[in-house]
Amino acid sequence: MKQLAGYDLHTHSTASDGSLEPRALVNAAYDAGVRVLALTDHDTLAGLSAARQTADKLEGMVFVDGVELTCLWQTRVIHLLGLGIDPEFSGFAEYMQVLTTLRDERAEKIAEKLVKKGLPDLLAEARAIAGDGQIGRPHFAQAMLNRKMVSTAQQAFDMWLGQGKAGDVKATWPSLEKAVGLVKQSGGYAIVAHPTKYKFTFTRLRALVEDLLAAGGDGVEVSFPGVTPNHLRDLLLLAQRKALWVSAGSDFHSPEQRWTSLGRFPQFQSPKHIVERLMPDGMAGRLA
Repeated sequence: MKQLAGYDLHTHSTASDGSLEPRALVNAAYDAGVRVLALTDHDTLAGLSAARQTADKLEGMVFVDGVELTCLWQTRVIHLLGLGIDPEFSGFAEYMQVLTTLRDERAEKIAEKLVKKGLPDLLAEARAIAGDGQIGRPHFAQAMLNRKMVSTAQQAFDMWLGQGKAGDVKATWPSLEKAVGLVKQSGGYAIVAHPTKYKFTFTRLRALVEDLLAAGGDGVEVSFPGVTPNHLRDLLLLAQRKALWVSAGSDFHSPEQRWTSLGRFPQFQSPKHIVERLMPDGMAGRLA
Protein backbone atom coordinates (compact mmCIF):
# COMPACT_ATOMS: atom_id res chain seq x y z
CA MET A 1 0.00 0.00 0.00
CA LYS A 2 1.28 3.47 -0.87
CA GLN A 3 1.07 6.18 1.77
CA LEU A 4 2.19 9.76 2.01
CA ALA A 5 5.78 9.57 3.10
CA GLY A 6 6.61 13.12 4.15
CA TYR A 7 9.86 12.93 2.19
CA ASP A 8 10.94 12.29 -1.38
CA LEU A 9 14.61 11.80 -2.27
CA HIS A 10 14.31 11.22 -6.02
CA THR A 11 12.63 13.81 -8.27
CA HIS A 12 13.20 15.48 -11.64
CA SER A 13 12.47 18.94 -13.05
CA THR A 14 12.72 20.64 -16.43
CA ALA A 15 16.46 20.97 -15.80
CA SER A 16 16.60 17.38 -17.09
CA ASP A 17 13.57 15.37 -18.25
CA GLY A 18 10.83 16.45 -15.85
CA SER A 19 7.81 18.53 -16.81
CA LEU A 20 7.73 20.96 -13.86
CA GLU A 21 10.17 23.82 -13.44
CA PRO A 22 12.24 23.56 -10.24
CA ARG A 23 10.19 26.17 -8.36
CA ALA A 24 6.91 24.57 -9.40
CA LEU A 25 8.22 21.14 -8.42
CA VAL A 26 9.06 22.32 -4.90
CA ASN A 27 5.65 23.92 -4.46
CA ALA A 28 3.88 20.83 -5.77
CA ALA A 29 5.84 18.62 -3.39
CA TYR A 30 5.00 20.87 -0.46
CA ASP A 31 1.31 20.81 -1.37
CA ALA A 32 1.54 17.00 -1.47
CA GLY A 33 2.82 16.92 2.10
CA VAL A 34 6.50 16.40 1.34
CA ARG A 35 8.71 18.12 3.90
CA VAL A 36 12.11 16.73 2.94
CA LEU A 37 12.72 16.98 -0.79
CA ALA A 38 15.73 16.15 -2.95
CA LEU A 39 15.92 17.38 -6.54
CA THR A 40 17.96 14.79 -8.44
CA ASP A 41 17.96 15.80 -12.09
CA HIS A 42 19.83 13.64 -14.58
CA ASP A 43 23.44 14.75 -15.00
CA THR A 44 22.86 18.42 -14.16
CA LEU A 45 22.75 20.75 -11.17
CA ALA A 46 21.03 23.54 -13.08
CA GLY A 47 17.74 23.42 -11.17
CA LEU A 48 19.12 23.31 -7.64
CA SER A 49 19.51 27.03 -6.96
CA ALA A 50 15.93 27.96 -7.93
CA ALA A 51 14.53 24.95 -6.08
CA ARG A 52 16.40 25.79 -2.89
CA GLN A 53 15.36 29.45 -3.01
CA THR A 54 11.73 28.34 -3.24
CA ALA A 55 12.06 25.71 -0.50
CA ASP A 56 13.67 28.21 1.88
CA LYS A 57 10.46 30.27 1.79
CA LEU A 58 8.24 27.36 2.81
CA GLU A 59 7.75 26.73 6.52
CA GLY A 60 9.15 23.39 7.64
CA MET A 61 10.53 22.46 4.23
CA VAL A 62 13.98 20.85 4.09
CA PHE A 63 15.65 20.90 0.69
CA VAL A 64 18.39 18.43 -0.25
CA ASP A 65 20.78 19.21 -3.10
CA GLY A 66 20.99 16.15 -5.29
CA VAL A 67 21.76 14.73 -8.70
CA GLU A 68 21.27 11.47 -10.61
CA LEU A 69 24.46 10.56 -12.45
CA THR A 70 24.53 8.23 -15.43
CA CYS A 71 27.47 5.83 -15.21
CA LEU A 72 28.69 2.42 -16.31
CA TRP A 73 29.19 -0.74 -14.28
CA GLN A 74 30.44 -3.79 -16.14
CA THR A 75 29.25 -2.29 -19.46
CA ARG A 76 25.72 -1.71 -18.09
CA VAL A 77 24.23 1.74 -17.53
CA ILE A 78 23.58 2.45 -13.86
CA HIS A 79 22.02 5.52 -12.26
CA LEU A 80 23.70 6.83 -9.13
CA LEU A 81 21.96 9.26 -6.80
CA GLY A 82 24.12 11.86 -5.11
CA LEU A 83 22.28 13.17 -2.04
CA GLY A 84 23.41 16.04 0.16
CA ILE A 85 26.04 17.15 -2.33
CA ASP A 86 27.69 20.57 -2.43
CA PRO A 87 26.68 22.07 -5.78
CA GLU A 88 29.58 24.51 -5.54
CA PHE A 89 32.18 21.73 -5.49
CA SER A 90 34.66 22.58 -8.24
CA GLY A 91 34.79 19.06 -9.65
CA PHE A 92 31.22 19.23 -10.94
CA ALA A 93 31.86 21.77 -13.70
CA GLU A 94 34.19 19.64 -15.82
CA TYR A 95 32.30 16.43 -15.06
CA MET A 96 28.95 17.91 -16.10
CA GLN A 97 30.41 19.34 -19.29
CA VAL A 98 31.56 15.87 -20.27
CA LEU A 99 28.07 14.51 -19.61
CA THR A 100 26.45 17.33 -21.59
CA THR A 101 28.68 16.56 -24.57
CA LEU A 102 27.89 12.84 -24.29
CA ARG A 103 24.16 13.52 -24.21
CA ASP A 104 24.31 15.90 -27.18
CA GLU A 105 26.29 13.39 -29.24
CA ARG A 106 23.92 10.59 -28.27
CA ALA A 107 20.89 12.70 -29.25
CA GLU A 108 22.36 13.20 -32.71
CA LYS A 109 22.91 9.45 -33.08
CA ILE A 110 19.38 8.70 -31.88
CA ALA A 111 17.94 11.04 -34.49
CA GLU A 112 20.12 9.53 -37.22
CA LYS A 113 19.11 5.97 -36.35
CA LEU A 114 15.42 6.85 -36.27
CA VAL A 115 15.69 8.53 -39.67
CA LYS A 116 17.27 5.35 -41.04
CA LYS A 117 14.16 3.49 -39.82
CA GLY A 118 11.96 5.82 -41.85
CA LEU A 119 11.01 8.33 -39.15
CA PRO A 120 11.30 12.09 -39.61
CA ASP A 121 14.29 13.93 -38.16
CA LEU A 122 13.18 14.73 -34.60
CA LEU A 123 16.42 16.24 -33.29
CA ALA A 124 15.41 19.90 -33.48
CA GLU A 125 12.06 19.20 -31.82
CA ALA A 126 13.64 17.11 -29.07
CA ARG A 127 16.14 19.89 -28.38
CA ALA A 128 13.36 22.47 -28.26
CA ILE A 129 11.42 20.32 -25.78
CA ALA A 130 14.54 19.87 -23.64
CA GLY A 131 15.10 23.62 -23.62
CA ASP A 132 17.98 24.47 -21.29
CA GLY A 133 17.82 21.00 -19.74
CA GLN A 134 19.79 17.87 -20.56
CA ILE A 135 18.43 16.19 -23.69
CA GLY A 136 17.42 12.54 -23.43
CA ARG A 137 15.16 9.89 -24.89
CA PRO A 138 12.03 11.24 -23.11
CA HIS A 139 12.32 14.38 -25.22
CA PHE A 140 12.26 12.29 -28.39
CA ALA A 141 9.23 10.47 -26.98
CA GLN A 142 7.49 13.80 -26.44
CA ALA A 143 8.33 14.87 -29.98
CA MET A 144 6.70 11.68 -31.24
CA LEU A 145 3.65 12.40 -29.10
CA ASN A 146 3.43 15.95 -30.42
CA ARG A 147 3.44 14.61 -33.98
CA LYS A 148 0.87 11.94 -33.00
CA MET A 149 3.27 9.24 -34.13
CA VAL A 150 2.47 7.41 -30.88
CA SER A 151 -0.38 7.62 -28.39
CA THR A 152 1.73 7.54 -25.22
CA ALA A 153 5.33 8.12 -24.20
CA GLN A 154 5.55 4.48 -23.16
CA GLN A 155 4.55 3.44 -26.67
CA ALA A 156 7.41 5.54 -28.03
CA PHE A 157 9.83 3.58 -25.85
CA ASP A 158 8.20 0.25 -26.67
CA MET A 159 8.44 0.88 -30.40
CA TRP A 160 11.50 3.08 -30.89
CA LEU A 161 13.45 4.20 -27.83
CA GLY A 162 13.53 1.36 -25.30
CA GLN A 163 16.23 -1.21 -24.72
CA GLY A 164 17.21 -2.95 -27.93
CA LYS A 165 15.20 -0.56 -30.13
CA ALA A 166 16.55 1.76 -32.82
CA GLY A 167 16.78 4.73 -30.48
CA ASP A 168 18.60 2.83 -27.75
CA VAL A 169 21.98 4.42 -28.39
CA LYS A 170 24.81 3.59 -26.01
CA ALA A 171 27.25 6.20 -24.78
CA THR A 172 30.59 5.88 -23.04
CA TRP A 173 29.43 7.16 -19.69
CA PRO A 174 31.86 7.66 -16.79
CA SER A 175 32.50 4.62 -14.61
CA LEU A 176 30.63 3.86 -11.41
CA GLU A 177 33.85 4.45 -9.50
CA LYS A 178 34.29 7.92 -11.00
CA ALA A 179 30.67 8.87 -10.28
CA VAL A 180 30.90 7.66 -6.69
CA GLY A 181 34.17 9.55 -6.25
CA LEU A 182 32.61 12.78 -7.44
CA VAL A 183 29.64 12.46 -5.09
CA LYS A 184 31.85 11.67 -2.11
CA GLN A 185 34.31 14.47 -2.86
CA SER A 186 31.37 16.89 -2.94
CA GLY A 187 30.31 15.78 0.55
CA GLY A 188 27.31 13.72 -0.55
CA TYR A 189 26.00 10.19 -0.17
CA ALA A 190 26.28 7.84 -3.17
CA ILE A 191 23.16 5.68 -3.59
CA VAL A 192 22.31 3.22 -6.41
CA ALA A 193 18.96 4.33 -7.84
CA HIS A 194 16.04 1.90 -8.41
CA PRO A 195 18.26 -1.23 -8.43
CA THR A 196 15.58 -3.70 -9.56
CA LYS A 197 14.91 -1.74 -12.75
CA TYR A 198 18.19 -2.97 -14.24
CA LYS A 199 16.72 -6.48 -14.29
CA PHE A 200 19.79 -7.96 -12.62
CA THR A 201 19.66 -11.21 -10.73
CA PHE A 202 20.19 -10.65 -7.01
CA THR A 203 23.54 -12.38 -7.36
CA ARG A 204 24.61 -9.69 -9.80
CA LEU A 205 23.01 -6.99 -7.71
CA ARG A 206 25.09 -8.11 -4.75
CA ALA A 207 28.18 -7.82 -6.96
CA LEU A 208 27.15 -4.27 -7.85
CA VAL A 209 26.79 -3.45 -4.16
CA GLU A 210 30.24 -4.89 -3.44
CA ASP A 211 31.77 -2.67 -6.11
CA LEU A 212 29.80 0.32 -4.87
CA LEU A 213 31.16 -0.17 -1.35
CA ALA A 214 34.68 -0.72 -2.67
CA ALA A 215 34.44 2.62 -4.47
CA GLY A 216 33.33 4.36 -1.27
CA GLY A 217 29.58 4.41 -1.96
CA ASP A 218 26.91 4.33 0.71
CA GLY A 219 23.77 2.41 -0.17
CA VAL A 220 20.75 1.62 -2.33
CA GLU A 221 17.32 3.01 -3.05
CA VAL A 222 14.95 0.33 -1.74
CA SER A 223 11.53 1.86 -2.36
CA PHE A 224 10.26 3.49 -5.55
CA PRO A 225 7.17 3.17 -7.75
CA GLY A 226 6.92 -0.30 -9.23
CA VAL A 227 9.05 -2.10 -6.67
CA THR A 228 7.36 -5.33 -5.61
CA PRO A 229 6.86 -6.27 -1.94
CA ASN A 230 9.25 -9.18 -2.40
CA HIS A 231 11.94 -7.00 -3.95
CA LEU A 232 11.51 -4.38 -1.24
CA ARG A 233 11.99 -7.08 1.38
CA ASP A 234 15.04 -8.50 -0.41
CA LEU A 235 16.61 -5.06 -0.82
CA LEU A 236 16.13 -4.30 2.86
CA LEU A 237 17.70 -7.64 3.75
CA LEU A 238 20.66 -6.95 1.45
CA ALA A 239 21.05 -3.51 3.04
CA GLN A 240 21.01 -5.02 6.51
CA ARG A 241 23.63 -7.64 5.63
CA LYS A 242 25.95 -5.11 4.00
CA ALA A 243 25.29 -2.28 6.51
CA LEU A 244 24.03 -0.04 3.69
CA TRP A 245 22.18 3.20 4.00
CA VAL A 246 18.79 3.00 2.31
CA SER A 247 16.85 5.63 0.42
CA ALA A 248 13.46 6.04 -1.23
CA GLY A 249 11.73 8.33 -3.68
CA SER A 250 9.03 8.69 -6.29
CA ASP A 251 11.35 9.20 -9.30
CA PHE A 252 8.83 11.92 -10.16
CA HIS A 253 8.88 13.32 -13.69
CA SER A 254 5.39 14.58 -14.48
CA PRO A 255 1.98 15.00 -12.82
CA GLU A 256 0.55 13.10 -15.78
CA GLN A 257 2.46 9.99 -14.71
CA ARG A 258 0.28 9.23 -11.72
CA TRP A 259 2.27 6.15 -10.75
CA THR A 260 5.13 8.49 -9.77
CA SER A 261 3.27 11.02 -7.62
CA LEU A 262 5.40 13.19 -5.36
CA GLY A 263 6.04 11.62 -1.98
CA ARG A 264 4.33 8.34 -2.81
CA PHE A 265 6.03 4.96 -2.85
CA PRO A 266 5.80 1.76 -0.78
CA GLN A 267 6.51 2.41 2.89
CA PHE A 268 9.05 0.55 5.01
CA GLN A 269 11.10 0.84 8.16
CA SER A 270 14.87 0.79 8.45
CA PRO A 271 17.36 1.80 11.16
CA LYS A 272 19.68 3.17 8.48
CA HIS A 273 17.46 5.47 6.41
CA ILE A 274 19.53 8.13 4.68
CA VAL A 275 16.78 10.73 5.22
CA GLU A 276 17.83 10.86 8.87
CA ARG A 277 21.34 11.94 7.83
CA LEU A 278 20.03 14.62 5.49
CA MET A 279 17.77 16.42 7.95
CA PRO A 280 18.95 19.28 10.18
CA ASP A 281 19.79 18.43 13.77
CA GLY A 282 16.70 18.06 15.91
CA MET A 283 14.35 17.27 13.02
CA ALA A 284 15.09 13.58 12.55
CA GLY A 285 12.24 11.28 13.43
CA ARG A 286 9.48 13.79 12.71
CA LEU A 287 8.40 12.41 9.36
CA ALA A 288 5.14 10.57 8.82
